[in-house]
Amino acid sequence: MPLALPVLQLFKELFEMRQMTKIWTGVGAFALLGSSLVGLPQVSDAVAQDEVLEDLSSFQAEDVEKEILLAQGGEGGEGGEGGEGGEGGEGGEGGEGGEGGEGGEGGEGFEDAVSGTDLHNALLAGGHVIYFRHAQTEKDYADQADPSIVLSDCSTQRTLSEAGWRQALTIRDAFSDLEIPVSEVISSEYCRAWQTAQLAFDTYDKTSDLNFYPAEEYTDEQFAQMRDAIMPYLTSVPEAGTNRVLVGHDDVFEAAAGIYPEPQGIAYIATPDGEGGFSLVANMLPEDWALLAKTVE
Repeated sequence: MPLALPVLQLFKELFEMRQMTKIWTGVGAFALLGSSLVGLPQVSDAVAQDEVLEDLSSFQAEDVEKEILLAQGGEGGEGGEGGEGGEGGEGGEGGEGGEGGEGGEGGEGFEDAVSGTDLHNALLAGGHVIYFRHAQTEKDYADQADPSIVLSDCSTQRTLSEAGWRQALTIRDAFSDLEIPVSEVISSEYCRAWQTAQLAFDTYDKTSDLNFYPAEEYTDEQFAQMRDAIMPYLTSVPEAGTNRVLVGHDDVFEAAAGIYPEPQGIAYIATPDGEGGFSLVANMLPEDWALLAKTVE
């Protein structure tokens, strides 16, 4: 795979350098730090924050290399869309803004109906749909409207940032620690989405039902088409005792839920009623999953 070596070398340098390093410290924020690359989740509990920090900074270069190779070399057994021009370890969605416009205000006014241990117990019992907006990306532009985009070629799409890789791995470790049962992981066909799914859950199925409509500004009819495509995944009840994970995009979720999911990497937990409807019960940032894993230990 010709793309593998340059990407692996980049990650080696990022994780091993001991000089002034540009690091991600939050949504769209960076700082310079004279040490190795780490993530800085914004959580309120100082002790738990220190523990989450330690975990996020403990990722080894060889571990990241393994994950990148998995994502570059095919797609978890889907017949290999990797290789040159394939779905290599870049795919992604950029910055903080919307994927086709600014959209709403990221769920402003939404309040969790359940949180902490109660949320964990609810997820352990199953019956929920967890919708992730893909992890953090470098650039922000409506690539779905680009006539040159090729969904099987990640080089034509927005790419995951270093923070995005770290967010996905944080989600992976937290779900493992929390032992949340997941029976299916479904992703859009965009590289940034399925790579987030691969890193976080080691498996996924792709569907165009979670894709954008190929436009930057949507008509009411196009918005309705996105809503109609995703609703069956949000409203049908998962296999008994398990949860369904969806990994997609902002505009698609907003079309169904009326809430703009911001920032990238955020998850909304929905409870489907099996009769064409669902209710949102909570939202979680990547670092929130790590903090939850610490608080329920």
